[in-house]
Amino acid sequence: MSEEKATIVEDVVVTTPTVEATNASENKDFDWDAYAEGGHAMYSKTEAAEYETMYEATLPEETQAGVIDGVVLNLTDREAIITIGGKSEGVISLNEFRYNPELTVGDTVEVLIDQQEDKTGQLVLSHRKARSIRSWDRVNAAHDNEEIVNGFVKCRTKGGMIVDVFGIEAFLPGSQIDVKPIRDYDIYVGKTMEFKVVKINHDFKNVVVSHKALIEADIELQKKEIIGKLEKGQVLEGTVKNITSYGVFIDLGGVDGLVHITDLSWNRINHPNEIVELDQKINVVILDFDEAKTRIQLGLKQLSAHPWDALDQELKIGDRVKGKVVVIADYGAFIEILPGVEGLIHVSEMSWSTHLRSAQDFMKVGAEVEAEILTLDRDDRKMSLGLKQLTTDPWADISEKYPAKSKHTGIVRNFTNFGVFVELEEGVDGLVHISDLSWTKKVKHPSEFTSIGANLDIVVLDLDTENRRLSLGHKQVEENPWDTYETIFAEGSEHEGEVTEVHDKGTTVLFKTEGVEGFVPGRHSEKEDGTKLAKGDVVKFRVIEFNKGSRKIVLSHTIFFKENLAAEKKTTSKNVKNIQSKVEKTTLGDIDALAALKSKLEKGE
Repeated sequence: MSEEKATIVEDVVVTTPTVEATNASENKDFDWDAYAEGGHAMYSKTEAAEYETMYEATLPEETQAGVIDGVVLNLTDREAIITIGGKSEGVISLNEFRYNPELTVGDTVEVLIDQQEDKTGQLVLSHRKARSIRSWDRVNAAHDNEEIVNGFVKCRTKGGMIVDVFGIEAFLPGSQIDVKPIRDYDIYVGKTMEFKVVKINHDFKNVVVSHKALIEADIELQKKEIIGKLEKGQVLEGTVKNITSYGVFIDLGGVDGLVHITDLSWNRINHPNEIVELDQKINVVILDFDEAKTRIQLGLKQLSAHPWDALDQELKIGDRVKGKVVVIADYGAFIEILPGVEGLIHVSEMSWSTHLRSAQDFMKVGAEVEAEILTLDRDDRKMSLGLKQLTTDPWADISEKYPAKSKHTGIVRNFTNFGVFVELEEGVDGLVHISDLSWTKKVKHPSEFTSIGANLDIVVLDLDTENRRLSLGHKQVEENPWDTYETIFAEGSEHEGEVTEVHDKGTTVLFKTEGVEGFVPGRHSEKEDGTKLAKGDVVKFRVIEFNKGSRKIVLSHTIFFKENLAAEKKTTSKNVKNIQSKVEKTTLGDIDALAALKSKLEKGE
């Protein structure tokens, strides 16, 4: 008797007859593989292989390492259920979809099989890994094709933001977030925005994106449209967009203009933030613009009257004005007469002194000063002032204060190679030529004789009031000692001196008692033993030349032993003549004496 039962094999239902138990040992040819457990018959091997091939063709290759597409079946609070057409669904944490908060059921997403089964037998998929595999191809394609991509702003970093683009962490510089400066980056964190891939470094796997690049093209068109309607002198309302040390950028509604710091106020200012502040709405006037470069030059101070228009029309050259020192430079100081009206006091007009100094030596910023108007140009709005004109010109009565041959004491202010400048009073300087420093000492440079800041007695030698020049002398304070030297160091006189200097042309000798120097030529510097005079030698000299006009004393030391030699030769010659006159009376002894004399002559004795 047979009985039919339903058996499910690999999800396929077949109906087979029940077979009576048979002793396998009695039937060796029995095919056990043709029956499933329980004795139910199965497909033949050929049929089963065909059905298995057909079924597997409908399944994804779960063992492959490549990326496949899956469909979102369901979303929970923590996970996304994804089907890839297999026997079971996979799960992916929603953290991997943070970049896409709008993920919904039915969306197709790329996935990678991470595990065939976890501890609970669940298929584990990874969307992040799948995106990572495809991300560089997508990024390169987006860069090459200049495509717009979506990115999720993850966090702030130094200088910008980190953006998730196709699973890659890209860098968004702060300057590329928007066309206007961003002061608060945090407002963009957690947002999904559109970007353009602007740079890829394959060596370091770095990607740089820009949001600003997407709107610049539209802005350029908008700029050209706005600039096309601009006119010089037109007054527009704008918003302070950025403040720098050199000026203020104004947003005119899609196009920016610059108000230079000099066009913010008629008054002198140190920084633009003294006049405006960020996001402030102000009216500005168009001064100039460049359609090609889309540059707009704006002005703020031009909307108010120029302060020079309020300057007293009766004011003229020679009048005195009062003001406040606003700026000091090395070359002078600017004095504010009225707000926006300034005059320059050049450093040369601060003092009658011809020695120019820095303006800081005379005044400080903020000080109130009075000055005289030297030049006044209302058209160019320029004014020069003078401070020294408030005091009497010291050269006005110079002839009375410093007549020729008068004696005074001044301060050494400066050196030159040819002399010393001495200040007698503020604004009155004179020159002491190097030859007028000393009667006796030969000065090679003024620094050997005096020093800067030292007091120096002088005599006025010459006065040129027209050219404001004084010729002074120091040695003239004392009597000319050469009048006395003329009698002391007469030609032929002999004196003892010390050699103080030896040079190529001769030696210099100092006579300490008189404090005067003399010169010994080289041919007169030889000693009796054939050596030359050396520094420190104290020997006797004879004056062979004296010149009062050129203050020169020429000496000789060699002359002494040369004179002795000449005298001995003269005596010897006389003796020879006497012997020759007695030659007729020569005796043997005389011959011997003559021979000895001849020998001495030959030896030069």
